[in-house]
Amino acid sequence: MVRIRMSEPYVGKEEIANVTESVRTKMRSDPFVPEFESGFAKYIGAKNGVSVVNGTAAIHLALAALGVKPGDEVIVPTLTSIGCTNAIALTGAKPVFVDSNAEYWCADPKSIEKRITKKTKVIMPVHIYGHPCDMDPILELAKKHGIFVIEDAAEAHGSEYKHKRVGTFSDISCFSFYGNKVITTCEGGMCMTNSDELAEKMRILRNQGTKPEYKNKYYYDMVGFNYRMTGMQAAVGVAQLKRLDFLVGKKLEMARQYNEIFDAKSKNVVRAPQMEWAKNTYWYYSILVPKKQREKVMQALEKKEIETRPFFYPIHMLPHYNTGDKLPVAEDLGFRGINLPSGPYLTSEQIDEVATEIIKITG
Repeated sequence: MVRIRMSEPYVGKEEIANVTESVRTKMRSDPFVPEFESGFAKYIGAKNGVSVVNGTAAIHLALAALGVKPGDEVIVPTLTSIGCTNAIALTGAKPVFVDSNAEYWCADPKSIEKRITKKTKVIMPVHIYGHPCDMDPILELAKKHGIFVIEDAAEAHGSEYKHKRVGTFSDISCFSFYGNKVITTCEGGMCMTNSDELAEKMRILRNQGTKPEYKNKYYYDMVGFNYRMTGMQAAVGVAQLKRLDFLVGKKLEMARQYNEIFDAKSKNVVRAPQMEWAKNTYWYYSILVPKKQREKVMQALEKKEIETRPFFYPIHMLPHYNTGDKLPVAEDLGFRGINLPSGPYLTSEQIDEVATEIIKITG
């Protein structure tokens, strides 16, 4: 029996050839790095791309560039990757958790508005599982209160909000290129910004605080980080960029097939959202099932060698971040949601098999 995996990277001969070329050159000053940065920035529609070692580092770098420090507050959805909150914690700032919107599962602007205080420095909307946030009301709140916005677009390569690609609405946006993302550099991340000043600050911070104007390369006047992307990572990324539209197309076709099956045959599965103002690129194809049935569904699929993932655990309920807040929508989503196999090698027959097994249990 062939195991149906969540997602596997789509890698070919060009990625391998690029890595080989990178190894033959000076990897730290590899020309693949600026090529990948400029190429991905062009695709997203941002002026500047600043590559880093991974997506969590991208968020930490963005927060540091905006001057987030102890005593500040950063608003973040509770239904998201732990990397978001860990990056906030690294700055010494306080994560302030908000609820999700029941229709599209991202941070609810109404919940955000309730949590803004005089200490709020940043709002961090997360485009969850590939579906964009409703950015207009979030940006209005940020403008009204003089707050920075960082988009976490780690799961949303190519997703669109009102016909414009996500990652272009905020002061800084952050992407991940982990092995299961739409495109990968094995590990890697990137910050996007239209501000030349912020881009230069992030380039300095990612390189231990080294400033090009200082003659002594070991003289520093700030605390920086070792967050540089390697040439080998960027070499893979340059090749992956050429496949990005193809891979997004594969995601959309996968979602279409899942949707058709669930719409035609299921009464109890709530399928992945697709708001009229959004283009969901379905990093993971996600569903909701009755809470009491989730573990049964996942265990049954595992017995059939079908890999799944639960939704993110609501972070405000984790022991080291527990706030005692009641965020009912996110809590409901977090304990009902299942992410289904969503990789580029997934066949129509496998999609049908996955969906059919779910419907057998849930109806």
